[in-house]
Amino acid sequence: MVFAAHFPHSLRTRPFRVREALHRGVSQAVLRSRRLVRPFHGTRSWTAPRSHDELARAVAPRLRRDQAFSHATAAHLLGVPLPVRLERDRRVHVTTIGTDQALRVRGTIGHRTRQGRIRVVYSGAAALVAPEDTFVMLATALTVDELVVVGDALVGWLNWCTVDELRRALRRHRGARGTRRARAALELVRVGSRSPGETRLRLALVRRGLPEPLRNHDVVEHGRWVACVDLAYPDARVAIEYESDLHRTDARTFRKDLTRGERLKDVDWWLVRATADDVGPLVDEFVRRVARLLRTGSDGRHDSRPWHQLTSVS
Repeated sequence: MVFAAHFPHSLRTRPFRVREALHRGVSQAVLRSRRLVRPFHGTRSWTAPRSHDELARAVAPRLRRDQAFSHATAAHLLGVPLPVRLERDRRVHVTTIGTDQALRVRGTIGHRTRQGRIRVVYSGAAALVAPEDTFVMLATALTVDELVVVGDALVGWLNWCTVDELRRALRRHRGARGTRRARAALELVRVGSRSPGETRLRLALVRRGLPEPLRNHDVVEHGRWVACVDLAYPDARVAIEYESDLHRTDARTFRKDLTRGERLKDVDWWLVRATADDVGPLVDEFVRRVARLLRTGSDGRHDSRPWHQLTSVS
């Protein structure tokens, strides 16, 4: 007899709680079988959970109606970029809304919050704290700059919420842990970011005294679109692109980057390419290089366009 035949169809494709299986007629002997995985106390699954999403699904049968995934777990479910230390942390965060007891299961972290402080949304059948509330909750575990990366992602390429919604969430969480840090990060969150590296690059420039660059700037010359660049200082004709490993390993992306660089040269723009090292150990050297280009570009010394074109543009 096929082992799965001992279970009703509704339990054959998902993790389930032991109590639910017993209620549906599955015997205790079957539930003790080594063919089932025991990811958390009182639950069973058909395969061992590996990703954060799978861990959350394995805990989900234990959740009550007043509980929702929160903090780093909600961030994982929303696709929010997190630091490596949180990516490696496999504990599942669950928040209880109201006065009932927080979840106490090995492998999870239980939190509590008062009624009306957070919104709950749903991803499939899973309840999770709304993106804007997740931003505020993460302030207890992230630095200001790491939180800015989260905020840029939420209002930028993920488009889960708006800056105004983040502000309203901050007001709802007034007095909670981390709100001061969240408020400082929110002042630096910008709409339009397309990657964590781009956000870190922008912060590195601004924190070291350079003007805030334009984001996702379209370079247009004489009515002709030339390129869209991550960050730009149009007055100095300086463009900055953050190059992740994808730019190196993906042949199509690599060729596209080379073409963009040549097109910018054709219209007398400097293209500065930045890597992870340039927002890490080499950040000061990188910012000095950009500052030098801004000084030179603002003087027009790298611009080879005919003088009459410069006069007509200005």
